[in-house]
Amino acid sequence: MNRVRRNKTAIILFIIPTLILFCTIIIVPIFMDVYYSFFKWNGMTAPEFIGADNYIELFSSKAMGFPRTIKNAFILAGLSVFIQLPISLFMAIVLARGVKWEKFFVALFFTPVLISTVVIGQLWLKMYNPQYGIINSFLRLVGLDNLCRTWLGDGRTALPAVFVPILWQYIGYHMLLLYAGVKSIPEELNEAAKIDGANSWQIARLITIPNLKPTLQVCTIFAITGSLKAFDLIYVLTGGGPAHASEVPSTLMVDMIFGRSRYGIGSTIAVFIIFLCFFFAVLIKKVFKTEVD
Repeated sequence: MNRVRRNKTAIILFIIPTLILFCTIIIVPIFMDVYYSFFKWNGMTAPEFIGADNYIELFSSKAMGFPRTIKNAFILAGLSVFIQLPISLFMAIVLARGVKWEKFFVALFFTPVLISTVVIGQLWLKMYNPQYGIINSFLRLVGLDNLCRTWLGDGRTALPAVFVPILWQYIGYHMLLLYAGVKSIPEELNEAAKIDGANSWQIARLITIPNLKPTLQVCTIFAITGSLKAFDLIYVLTGGGPAHASEVPSTLMVDMIFGRSRYGIGSTIAVFIIFLCFFFAVLIKKVFKTEVD
């Protein structure tokens, strides 16, 4: 193994296939998006160079409503960081302390991540159904008929109704990452704290959470960037409707490309999503900068 590591030719041969795959799947499409964002193109005729007109239209056109989609994406990102991650952290700390059937609960909470998003979407469509959905049925059962709604068809409730299953599905994902992080903390630290008279809350606040900084950094990056490029579950539940109430950048991008054949605008939206993801990834790394970094 050491001979292989010292052999530069072997290192290059191992790296090249991965580098080619990475460039083909990630780098080349990004450059193509940037290129086509400066063109007016319907996917059939020859592209027409229009400079920065797509970017100007993206932020100035009220009919397109791109700023509203960014606002919706930021709302989801905020909910992911301040609701989803704390719940995942709490579950990870509780389970890592060795509760009964610990492994079973870890697997159970992670199950939604393994299920197809389309299946998740169909499940929540049934739950939100205004006639026979479990949510409205429960409200009628307890005498709260006035709270029954057409959850996905009402512009006032569509956005939160879409965000709930997104947050629910990935709680288990972040929980598993944080659970592994808690398990990697040396038990001697907890034992020393207990000897010094620290209670469970103090151990979590002063030992567990500070030692989870690298894992929390990764989870925060995943939560925010995942929110900015959220698409599949929103598309299955509402398609961005009603009246664009639950529209996010990704659903608008798909509508522009496949619905209106405006590949230039679609590429411009893709470029902006990529920029936001990189920007927040760098920003979060600076916020969570540790002594080791």
